[in-house]
Amino acid sequence: MRSLLQAALVTAALFALSTDAAAVGTRRIALRTAEDLKAGELQGVAVDSSGVLKAGFNLGKVPLDDAATVWAALEDKGRVLLATGSEGRLLELKNGATKELAKADAMALTSLVRAWGDMVIVGSLPGAKLFAFENGKLVEFLTLKEADHIFGLAFDEKEQVLYAATGPEGKLFRITRDKKAQVYFDAEEPHLVSVAVGGGKVYAGGGDQARLYALSGPGRATVLFDFGRTEVRAIAVSGTDVYAIANELKDKRSLPSSSKPSEKGSSGLGSGAQGKGTLYRFDKSGAPEQLLDNTEEHFTSLALDAQGTPYVGTGVEGRLYTVNENHNSVLAADTEARQITALLLSGAERHVISADPSVAHPIRGVGGAEATWTSKALDAGLRANFGRLDWSAEGEVELSTRSGNTGTPDDTWSPWSAELRSPASIQSPAARFIQVRARFSKDAKATLREITVPFVTDNLRAIVTSIESDSGNAESPTGAEGKLLSSGGPITESPDRELSLKWEVDNPDKDELLYRLHYRLEGTQAWFDMLPPNEKLTKNKYNWNTRDLPEGRYRVRVSASDELTNPPSSVKRHQRDSHVVLVDNTAPEVTGLQVTGRVVRGFAVDGVGPIARIEASLAGTDSWIPFAPIDGIFDSAREEFSADLTTLSPSGPALLTLRVYDQQHNQTVRSVTLR
Repeated sequence: MRSLLQAALVTAALFALSTDAAAVGTRRIALRTAEDLKAGELQGVAVDSSGVLKAGFNLGKVPLDDAATVWAALEDKGRVLLATGSEGRLLELKNGATKELAKADAMALTSLVRAWGDMVIVGSLPGAKLFAFENGKLVEFLTLKEADHIFGLAFDEKEQVLYAATGPEGKLFRITRDKKAQVYFDAEEPHLVSVAVGGGKVYAGGGDQARLYALSGPGRATVLFDFGRTEVRAIAVSGTDVYAIANELKDKRSLPSSSKPSEKGSSGLGSGAQGKGTLYRFDKSGAPEQLLDNTEEHFTSLALDAQGTPYVGTGVEGRLYTVNENHNSVLAADTEARQITALLLSGAERHVISADPSVAHPIRGVGGAEATWTSKALDAGLRANFGRLDWSAEGEVELSTRSGNTGTPDDTWSPWSAELRSPASIQSPAARFIQVRARFSKDAKATLREITVPFVTDNLRAIVTSIESDSGNAESPTGAEGKLLSSGGPITESPDRELSLKWEVDNPDKDELLYRLHYRLEGTQAWFDMLPPNEKLTKNKYNWNTRDLPEGRYRVRVSASDELTNPPSSVKRHQRDSHVVLVDNTAPEVTGLQVTGRVVRGFAVDGVGPIARIEASLAGTDSWIPFAPIDGIFDSAREEFSADLTTLSPSGPALLTLRVYDQQHNQTVRSVTLR
């Protein structure tokens, strides 16, 4: 019976050890935050600020090879009109193809608005010309003589008047159907770059001081909000709510000049500019509410969808964001472009227009067969075996993995594994890097969060590379040619019976290490434990109490083990011995002291050595004068000295105090009388 019980206990012990071994040394890559998830590739997938992945806009792709940059877009009778910054061309986008409709006598077309029925008014620069597109023709409508740039247009359906935001004198024009223009507002900043109409008011955004103006009549303007930034890029009105995006730009190249505004790869309006973007909403009382703030990208476009939800496009990574009432922002789409220059979201023709490259992205819906999120290449640091892929999801999501040993996935990586519908073991082979892919193709309402990849790397040995102490005989770091120690200046520190030990370790797999310390007296073979019984040392430093040790020259051995994070069969160890460490707890002596006139002779003797400093002081001077041994260098435990103190005390009786230090700051004091 006893033997059966013993066997059972042994089996239980082995099982416990196996369980611990499976957990010990395990690390995890956790993708939990929005930033973690946004670092991957999003195709038809959105990620919100709480770290939830879900199906997003399914974007098509229509390259606009014949347009350098689209500055404005407008839905028009089953097609989309595109105003470009390339030689003033007006393009048509229809059924996945583009064609040129007209070419204006302008360098760039900046804005589009429907006015007075079926007429489309087009703004331009330089020259501040307005063109009318009607019945398939683009004709000059009006030139605003007190301006050079037209940045934005808005039409008031109730009053049947057009408003134009202009520069470089910051004027807002009111234009009637019979082509009469008046300055409706003259701002105290060079540019007005945006304009919108709603709720019986006109709103204009400044392009230098970034003020948002509200106008209730000609010249009757109030500052609704001062953003304290560079520009109010765009304004949108929904009922009694006013939305505005503003940017703080590193430079002001977002404001076009009269020179050629755009080269390939730039957006013209916003070309070369980078900065920070913010989105605000103002209620009917004018109270401001910041909905979205981005410290890494500026905002280049703003639009409201059919429900009045705001969307903004960014100007560095070409991303589309939205935000809800709870300020939960959502990365709704991530294009391959640098900037999103125009948005159409409320009508039948919904598009996201990007620049660099110039592409029109029709919104096909939410989710779809291509709705896929792919993580960035996740780095385990070393070759790793991967465990059970875990995640939290609602609805049906399919996950798969692949692995490889290059930071950028290439043909050397493994193929994508079979797709998993619930957490399970990762089938990808051992490698340093791994990627996770999630598909939302079968459930447009599914959500995914908190993806965890456990792994165990190859166990690598930690190497103790150097050992240092404050005994004055520190070991130089590995690879160094030498280390300069004290020059023998004034000694201000008191002797310390504790020696400070510190060592450096090369720990490639970052295991938690356990250190054991031993010491031996030079010339002997026995090593003794330095640590008290049961003390576990995991820091790479230790204060060694040498109070009860015989004086002498010692060696210290540091042993490093990764046993705290690895099972016994995998434990790796390394040890290193220090250079000589001095243990010296007694003061030196002065022997053979003789005084002849003004010359003092004698020997400074220490049990361990070397002598570090000899100095003298005349009573009442509070000044210590150093002098050297006869051979000129402090290098041994016995130093003969001879000092002529004539310059210190030319004549007459004087009480002289000698002070001698060893290298461990132990000191002795002797006094003699000069006659």
